[in-house]
Amino acid sequence: MSSDIIVIGSINMDIVVKTKEIPKVGETVIGREITENPGGKGANQAAALAKLGTKVSFLGMVGNDTNGKKLLSSMQESGVNTSLIKSIEGSSGTAFISVDDEGNNSIIVVPGANDKVDKNYLEENINAIKETKFVLLQQEIPMETVKEAVLLSKKLGKTIILNPAPAHCLDEEVLKNIDILIPNEHELARLSNREIKDIDSIIEASKYLISVGVSKIITTLGEKGAIYVDEAVVQHFKPFTAKVIDTTAAGDSFIGGFLHSYLDTGNIFKSIEFGQKAATITIQKYGAQVSLPTIEEINNYGFYKKSEVIVD
Repeated sequence: MSSDIIVIGSINMDIVVKTKEIPKVGETVIGREITENPGGKGANQAAALAKLGTKVSFLGMVGNDTNGKKLLSSMQESGVNTSLIKSIEGSSGTAFISVDDEGNNSIIVVPGANDKVDKNYLEENINAIKETKFVLLQQEIPMETVKEAVLLSKKLGKTIILNPAPAHCLDEEVLKNIDILIPNEHELARLSNREIKDIDSIIEASKYLISVGVSKIITTLGEKGAIYVDEAVVQHFKPFTAKVIDTTAAGDSFIGGFLHSYLDTGNIFKSIEFGQKAATITIQKYGAQVSLPTIEEINNYGFYKKSEVIVD
């Protein structure tokens, strides 16, 4: 079955602990609640796309453990084509997430089966890549696999979108083949080797990466919105108003919403705002995939930009 987007990435079980505050180094705090939620940046982004109605297939691996079965089931329920996902001996990926009362989080990822996603696996599934339009990648699988996937996909003429999370340095051979790069501030700093301290430094770092060969860059800024940069345009997108409950999967929701709209309209600016709308709903719910909105939720929600004055 061909898909509009192939996601090549990670699949994790998220162990989420809710606590008043995230502990500092050497500090112990008391947690209030612990839950298990299907996650992983790759799986979250695929689920975000599928829940909005996009045809999406996934390339990745799970372990042959109980979590592996749960993870596949969750993706299938969201509408992701999981037929290409490989189940291997050992443990599935696991993420340990602390969420505080302000909705901030800290995350430790144990890759498990995600570490086995390699060049051979990509070559086994080359026909699926040939049949798609877009290839979406993150960095929770081995970096040599990310590089191979970028170069292979570009050779096949695909549009390549990279969410460089978690942050790793990338060589110019990879960067010049990225059509749309979607980092946050920390990832932009790592990729550009520049200090990010304000909007101007974000624009400067983005322009440097454009000069290296990246085509378009969307830097997500959380409560400060997003900044788009290409060779000719710089635009700041202010955020929508929302009461933050949990920021887990907010970036994944943004990417899903953005690409769903971009596939449909080809309009980068409308698509960034649509991604912001998806993320706005996500941050008002706990969890990762369970917090991702449907198209009906987005269409029926009343959105207001932070700069707008709401009059009763």
